[in-house]
Amino acid sequence: VQLQAFGGGSVQAGGSLRLSCAASGRVFSNHAMGWFRQAPGKEREFVSGIGGTGNGISYTDSVKGRFTISRDNAKNTVYLQMNSLKPEDTAVYFCAARYGLTSRSAMAYAYWGQGTQVTVSS
Repeated sequence: VQLQAFGGGSVQAGGSLRLSCAASGRVFSNHAMGWFRQAPGKEREFVSGIGGTGNGISYTDSVKGRFTISRDNAKNTVYLQMNSLKPEDTAVYFCAARYGLTSRSAMAYAYWGQGTQVTVSS
């Protein structure tokens, strides 16, 4: 599975961005997808995950109610709608894929996109 993430940018606090991750290669619907982020000097952290058929959605507590993950298997694409952005959301965001169920562990994902920068200013 090859992944390409895009849609990052710079916004002010309270703004919105939608990240997209386009996949190619193996059967997309067999793979759970995850979004992770990594801020400077910090470890990569789980943001959200979704199962192959759109089930099994989960979020880290800090983004619940603000971020929404979704996928369109016909387009081999997963999305992360980010609303009410905060400066602490600033990070490089990565999409990842794994065969089977979702996981909050980065180590469980075999396939990674290149990352897209999200910068939120106060």
